[in-house]
Amino acid sequence: MEPTDTTETAGATETTGAAALTIRPGGPADIPHFLRILDGAVEGLVARGRTKQWGTEPLSRNPKVVEAIEKYVADGSPWIAEVGGEPGGMLMLTDGPGSYIPPVDEPEQYVHYLATDHRFAGLGVGSALLTHAAAETRRRGIHLLRVDCYAGNEGALVAYYESNGFVRTETFTEKDGTWPGQILEMRL
Repeated sequence: MEPTDTTETAGATETTGAAALTIRPGGPADIPHFLRILDGAVEGLVARGRTKQWGTEPLSRNPKVVEAIEKYVADGSPWIAEVGGEPGGMLMLTDGPGSYIPPVDEPEQYVHYLATDHRFAGLGVGSALLTHAAAETRRRGIHLLRVDCYAGNEGALVAYYESNGFVRTETFTEKDGTWPGQILEMRL
């Protein structure tokens, strides 16, 4: 039987399979949860042989990632998805992209670090977080939500964002040309 996702209101409780999924704001006390979720996501990617997106080591050991998470918690809108009361997914929402992506000339919200701990894969956690990000963007009176992602692995992540209502805009490369990326947007 397929898990079901039903959204009652943005940022409220959702039903995902048998477990309740709640999306709540994150804060400084949640930084260990964010890092644990990222580490769980890396573990899941490694288990599937997909090591080029985020590597093979836990992201919590990467000082640049820890610094970025701390910055997004301080300056952005961090969100945690809890599955049955346990942090299982995350998303950082900010007013613009990272330094490697050109800004646009209109107000936007930008998704950073959408991740689901691999233990909760397939339960619709990421989709629920993206739905919440779109609702938050609308609530702020902004009509553009953007994200960038790894475009390798046969474009699996790009296809995931497209299945959640995003459309491709521009490609880019990072890490000395070895990390193919895709920028996507959703008009609200």
